[in-house]
Amino acid sequence: MRLIFLISAVVLAAGCTSSGQDELQAWMQSERNSIKPTVQPIPAPTKFEPQAYLGERLAPPFSIEKLTSVLRASQAAPVANAALIEPELNRRKQPLEAYPLDTMSMVGSLNRDGQLVALVKVDRLLYQVRPGNYLGQNYGRVTRISETEVVLREIVQDSGGEWTERPAALQLQEEASK
Repeated sequence: MRLIFLISAVVLAAGCTSSGQDELQAWMQSERNSIKPTVQPIPAPTKFEPQAYLGERLAPPFSIEKLTSVLRASQAAPVANAALIEPELNRRKQPLEAYPLDTMSMVGSLNRDGQLVALVKVDRLLYQVRPGNYLGQNYGRVTRISETEVVLREIVQDSGGEWTERPAALQLQEEASK
């Protein structure tokens, strides 16, 4: 027991002695003294030159004249497009107009009385489609049917609010064999 106490006292006394710490402290102090920070001078501020305001020559953005001209232009646009969309709004909707065009697939065609009839599959049901029928939610009217596709024209509204025609097609889909 006495031996353990004596060994621990020697180890503790050895830890209290300075072993190279003085040299390290002296080196740190000399480095601090030798390094001088360099401060960059602040650049001189540039002189502010005001610009003349030219907007007072323009018409005020909320003036009655400007607002009425914009309103007249927006009311004239639907009149120009009314001839395109009016017949579509006044007719009775067909069953296949309830489905988006991308949920339909052409799976075949038949020749009935010399006229091609497309077979269109929607929600596991098969429909016969003839030229003049309507498909999809964008007033898509079938214009032509071939053995490999159904061609139709859709009436859609562009970003400016105007109604325009665009072509669309359903291609023949071959199902993978199981």
